[in-house]
Amino acid sequence: MKVIEKRLLRGPNLFTETPCLMAVVDNLNTKGRGFGARLLALMPGLPAAAAVRLSDDALPVDALEPVIMELQRLADAPGVQGATLAVTGHEERRRIVCGYGVEQVASEALRVGVKLLTALTRDEPFDLDAAVAALRELASAHAIGTSTGAVLDAAQRRGIPSRRLTDGANLFQLGWGSRQKRLQATITGATNSIAVSIASDKHLTKTLLAQAGVPVPRGEVVMTSAAAQRVARRLGCAVVVKPLDANQGKGVTVDCATPDSVERAFDHARRHGRRVIVEQYLRGRDYRVLVTGGRIAAASWRRPPGVTGDGHSTIRALVERENSNPARGDGHTNILTKIPLDALALETLASQGYELDTVLTAGIGADLRGNANLSTGGTAEDVTDLLPEETRDICIRAARTIGLDIAGIDIICDDIALPLRDQRGGVIEVNAAPGIRMHQYPSRGAPRDAGDAIVEAIFGADDGRIPVVAVTGTNGKTTTSLLIEHVVRLAGLRTGVTTTSGVYLDGQLAYEGDCTGYHSARSVLGSPDVDFAVLETARGGILKRGLAYDRCDVAVVLNVSADHLGLDGIDTIEDLARVKAVVAARATRAVVLNAEDALCVRMADTLADGVEIIYFALDAEDPVLVPHIEHGGRGVYLQDSTIVLAGGMRHEALLDVRDMPVSLGGRARYNIANAMAAAAALMASGFSNHDIAAGLRGFVSDNKHNPLRSNLYDVDGVTVVVDYAHNCAAYAALAEMARAMTAGRLVGVVAAPGDRRDADLIDIGRTCAAGFDELVVYDSEARGRAKGESARLIARGAQLAKIAPDHLQIEHDVHCAIRLGLARCVPGDVLVFGCGSSISELTEALRPTRPDLANKIEAAAI
Repeated sequence: MKVIEKRLLRGPNLFTETPCLMAVVDNLNTKGRGFGARLLALMPGLPAAAAVRLSDDALPVDALEPVIMELQRLADAPGVQGATLAVTGHEERRRIVCGYGVEQVASEALRVGVKLLTALTRDEPFDLDAAVAALRELASAHAIGTSTGAVLDAAQRRGIPSRRLTDGANLFQLGWGSRQKRLQATITGATNSIAVSIASDKHLTKTLLAQAGVPVPRGEVVMTSAAAQRVARRLGCAVVVKPLDANQGKGVTVDCATPDSVERAFDHARRHGRRVIVEQYLRGRDYRVLVTGGRIAAASWRRPPGVTGDGHSTIRALVERENSNPARGDGHTNILTKIPLDALALETLASQGYELDTVLTAGIGADLRGNANLSTGGTAEDVTDLLPEETRDICIRAARTIGLDIAGIDIICDDIALPLRDQRGGVIEVNAAPGIRMHQYPSRGAPRDAGDAIVEAIFGADDGRIPVVAVTGTNGKTTTSLLIEHVVRLAGLRTGVTTTSGVYLDGQLAYEGDCTGYHSARSVLGSPDVDFAVLETARGGILKRGLAYDRCDVAVVLNVSADHLGLDGIDTIEDLARVKAVVAARATRAVVLNAEDALCVRMADTLADGVEIIYFALDAEDPVLVPHIEHGGRGVYLQDSTIVLAGGMRHEALLDVRDMPVSLGGRARYNIANAMAAAAALMASGFSNHDIAAGLRGFVSDNKHNPLRSNLYDVDGVTVVVDYAHNCAAYAALAEMARAMTAGRLVGVVAAPGDRRDADLIDIGRTCAAGFDELVVYDSEARGRAKGESARLIARGAQLAKIAPDHLQIEHDVHCAIRLGLARCVPGDVLVFGCGSSISELTEALRPTRPDLANKIEAAAI
């Protein structure tokens, strides 16, 4: 087998609504009689549906997808769903789709799956246990911590979007744009860094708490064993010895009542910090209270790790048995942590008169730690409902005194149900970034949704989303996106927009290039300065990475016409429509559809209930638009030269299209349609007619504001139209517009990228021959073709359309082609330069003879 192509689709895509791996894999005529039985023997957990595929004459490639899904499950990183699809024109090639939980695991599972099936087809051994162990290690390395996961799950339930900002840390963005918040473990973007610093200094914390009237144990900071001994004698009671600034119970020893135990405890603490605190040992139970946003979220009684004897097992065996509990894992990866058998465990056992090989009497317990931290194997019991009001107030005051929005308050007392002062209990620590496993998954008592409490503290009732309008279609996406953005920005909101020419933040170019895919949209949604996002979403971006958003407020589908067919498994215009429909399916408020495009209209039947459909049409009598409006739906249409917004019986004139610079005096009907789609999206987004009209009147489609989108230049009396057009529909629309601009001749300087099919390039030639009086065909991006091949195919199409031989010429160099086209013009003519990639192509063509004009055009673009 050979992997031809692999893509990680990180958002909603053509195949699934959730992230998935898509790979095109060729079987390469691999045969493996009996491999199916060998596979089922090796992986008995494969679903029954997969087993049905594995007949003696089955292709090994048909088993790959279920194998990948099973490998992910065995690695504890399961995916949601999978599929195996045929690839048109390739009998032994398959498109494998596998949902995933951890993309690194899915990617590696593909490699392992190919290797596994190859071994089985050759009847060679395969070490599945070793492969799964490696996948588990990979899953663990990229796993989200349990506490962080609980917060993310709570955010998802509330509809708050989230994204991991780095692969190597639990740092997440919750929400979008200007309404986003950040989270790392249980530290939020609002957590005060000074407060975190105070909480890490246990002595300073105690000092501040004492000043605030919070009961705390007496103690001092020391740096030598001798000083520790002096403080212990002065306190006159058993003491706790711990590092000043460690966490998770590291270096802590409790109940030190003799000089020797204090010395050992000091040496242990010094391994975790230079300064050591010696303080009064408060006897009693260990409790943790979680404070979130000034409220009590949960409280737990933490019990030290320990085992209970059965009369015949050693303590070592009992611990091993407990650690085999599936709920226990390494570090924070599971509900509980494995109990360590380290030096501190041995010392704790020795203090009780036990060793690891001691056999405990049935029912007799032994502790393995003096503290009850979950990170060292402890367990927890929920006691939230037992907290007296006084204790609640003390905990909230403690968090507020330190300055933490999210805090874990550690309390020692005999009974949390009684007031602290009545039982000489006290607060021993205030923790920043408190773990919440004990509250989410207590060993006893009612679970508390601490993750939701944290989300509530961060967002309140807000969902963290900014308005998002997504624009897709074959032609007109950039102009429509920029029109929407312009109106929104003039209305006073800070905008972010992705386009084919770049990413713009509040009207300023932030990134240049084709920015219509996943990463560009993520950059806009991740910008804290964006109040409203407009995302041009192209076919390529959807197929390469999926959508960057789980949903949008409004989706716009402008049109669907032949372009990029034969690529990425998209072979027909219906296939292309399914790709565009991925965007429409993510809208939650409204979808704007072209009523004059049958493929757009069909998408209306696939939308979720409650999503409004708004049609637009250049024809006021369009047979789809008219009944839609009559039945109470909203729409936008052109009446003579006026754009009209309609809804039921209400029809309101918006503006005369001739007042919009983008319409080129009403001649550019494609831009009128784009403006109507923009108006519909803005109407759905709640903008007033006044704001929409003002914005459409003020938008200028020149090289500075909308590069390569019908930009006009005067070259010695010849009107030159520079446009990105590269398919039949775009060239036909340009020719129609240009014909309306002149009574003279229309000259086309045309090209198309080489990754189009032969038939598509020939059709472009036919279309251009029908629309232009004369043609100069040049070479654009080769994209796998030999030099001149694309130009020759376009020229062949023009010849098939019976263009006069002296009206057609091939000139491979773009600058020479522009000069040749201008040479065929006289003042009053119009030259259309299509498939342009930069205004410099025009200026460099002019520079040898008209350097002054070239400089003027360049200056205007700045």
